[in-house]
Amino acid sequence: MDFTFTEEQQAAAEAARGVFAGVAPDAVPSPALTPGAVADTFDRPLWARLADADLLSLLLAEEYGGAGLDAVALCQVLRESAKVLARVPLLEHSAATAAVQSYGGPELKADLLTRAGRGELVLTAAAHGRTGHDPAELATTARQDGSGWVLDGVQTAVPWAYDADLVAVPARTDADLTVLALVPRDTAGVSLAEQFSTSGERLGELRLESVRLPARNVLDTEGAWEWLRELLATGTCALALGLGERVLGMTSEYASKREQFGHPIATFQAVAVQSADRYIDLRAMEATLWQAAWRITSGAAGALPASGDVAVAKIWASEGVRRIVQTAQHLHGGFGADVDYPLHRYHAWAKHLELALGPAAAHEEALGDLLAAHPLA
Repeated sequence: MDFTFTEEQQAAAEAARGVFAGVAPDAVPSPALTPGAVADTFDRPLWARLADADLLSLLLAEEYGGAGLDAVALCQVLRESAKVLARVPLLEHSAATAAVQSYGGPELKADLLTRAGRGELVLTAAAHGRTGHDPAELATTARQDGSGWVLDGVQTAVPWAYDADLVAVPARTDADLTVLALVPRDTAGVSLAEQFSTSGERLGELRLESVRLPARNVLDTEGAWEWLRELLATGTCALALGLGERVLGMTSEYASKREQFGHPIATFQAVAVQSADRYIDLRAMEATLWQAAWRITSGAAGALPASGDVAVAKIWASEGVRRIVQTAQHLHGGFGADVDYPLHRYHAWAKHLELALGPAAAHEEALGDLLAAHPLA
């Protein structure tokens, strides 16, 4: 079997490298030096360049101006974005628009997708929680009222909530089912309160008080939320991989120049062994990422649902990126603690990615539940 990337997937990665080549991580403010949020909004000029390169519409069909590519291509682009700490809602926007395309009605798709692919509309997703597999975890409820729906509840730590035009919100119904609601930020009953991530980005606590939505804005097809959640988790793994690759590269470069006792520290056995261990982490993160992205894309049958592959990928991403930045801090010595040095920014972002959409322990628990429900032959 051929597991190499297709020409289209490779082209997406090359286009991403071209767009992100002009982004300097040094320009990303350090959360330790900036009270509150590091910026009022995301990088709008970079967002425009992504739209011009057709990287905001990767997953959309040609009828909506997209390239019709898959989760693997998206993860290729996300991987490149994390190497430069790109401050754009690329993952959340792409995943939410893909969910609308897969599960939304014709009217909603016609209204949203073309504009979203051009970057004119910004979408995000409220996906905070441990793993999202249990409807009882959801803090928002939805009930039908006439021809529409009414939502109540609170969603915490919503990324880019202050910048998005629509927020994809999972909610549980009276029948203990899960629906996915597209909530316009300016709808009556919607309010936001500031929260901040470890990376210094402004998040939002989204409060919904008797928010009324037309039926077209609520995706009640079974599996819509679960599919979106798995794509978001897999995309987070791609971000962790790209960040880890950049940090290990920074560490290798530094260790080859810093000398002790007249020799570069990279020649010391203890340093070489630690670097080799982190390289193994990266390769495991990469292998499990592509397995999860392929399962989401192909829908291929396996002993476990695709959520099992996603859980394995997120376990490796969370643990791996934590070990990589910790080793980098250790080998950089005093530079690792300097908040003016880019490594500090990468460490803050890594901590956010480690915990986003559930830490490793939560996904280990979910994986155990899957194994118990689907015993291997």
